[in-house]
Amino acid sequence: MNWDSIAARLLSLGEAPLTARDRGFTAALLPLLSGEVPAPFAVRRFLPLPTLSYRHGDLHTGVPGERDFGPHVDQTNYSVVVDERVVVKWLTPPVPLPHPTPEVLAHLVEAGFNDTAPPYAALTRAVDGREELLAVVTGYLPEARDGWEWCVDEAESGDAGFASELGRLAADLHLALATLPVTGTAGVPLPERAEAALAQALELTDGEDGAWLAGAAARMRAELAPLRAGGTDEPAAPRIRIHGDLHVGQILRWRDGHAVIDFDGNPTVSDADPCQPAARDVAQLTTSLEHVAQVAIRRRGTDPGRAAGWAAAARAGLLAAYRARLAERHRPDLLDERLIRPFEVEQECRELIYAARHLPRWRYAPMGVLRTWYQKENIT
Repeated sequence: MNWDSIAARLLSLGEAPLTARDRGFTAALLPLLSGEVPAPFAVRRFLPLPTLSYRHGDLHTGVPGERDFGPHVDQTNYSVVVDERVVVKWLTPPVPLPHPTPEVLAHLVEAGFNDTAPPYAALTRAVDGREELLAVVTGYLPEARDGWEWCVDEAESGDAGFASELGRLAADLHLALATLPVTGTAGVPLPERAEAALAQALELTDGEDGAWLAGAAARMRAELAPLRAGGTDEPAAPRIRIHGDLHVGQILRWRDGHAVIDFDGNPTVSDADPCQPAARDVAQLTTSLEHVAQVAIRRRGTDPGRAAGWAAAARAGLLAAYRARLAERHRPDLLDERLIRPFEVEQECRELIYAARHLPRWRYAPMGVLRTWYQKENIT
């Protein structure tokens, strides 16, 4: 393939997303990204692309072997693995720029943050006077499993020792992102956003769960109070660039350790401010541990009491390591611990909203967490 044939396919991506039928296209494109790219396309490069090898079984195609992740992997976009060394994530559909991923990846390289898949490039195109992100190219991490697999194994076994590594990783990520300039102004005030999430969760959750939630609403609303620090509309915690969708599913366990991925932001909150208190990410990560416990109960038959104990131990270990890392780097100010609980409550509301609108079978997880937090005898 040459640029002419590749360009024609790239221009059609909005109407005809890449699929398995396009085998060989991604591998043919990759070597071309290191050279001059014709308009209307552009490449933002982060790290040099590795040299790709050819295998005997692929000589008839003239390109290194490629594969997708298969139907068993739940993903919003379409990813292709080339030569078992590079992953190309095709945005389906292409998304308008500015988009958080290119900026964040470029900054993480500059800051020396290495606990992610090596970022190589972002491919964009100009259409009708606007730029769109077509694909993001990163390194392939051998033997990688996401947290909805490996972390459920840990919950089933009762081992929470991994949590300190997650806390360290999250702190290092925030230390790197905190050096990215904060641009723009805050969007919807944090208290209003949280209260709106609770109201939507109450409106969308029906049946027995909805009745239970209504009974817990006063307690939940009270726990949102720290978001109005000192009677103002915003807490005093510093705003930094955050990951925005930091849950265990974004933490890969691979051959050489753990890596955080996917800097696209939260796909279920369209107007979320990219710059928020670090506690937002921390709370989403801790609540995801609670969700893992619920998955272990439902899918692995783990005893509920044992799962709750595991989640509590994992949460404590993660927070202890996170605090220690910030203190070690002389930035304990990045975490306002008063915000963790209200953000956790808001996150469970958002999980219920997501379940109601997109994935009804997921409702058991946030409801299980909330029932653990607010036992019936404690609801007034």
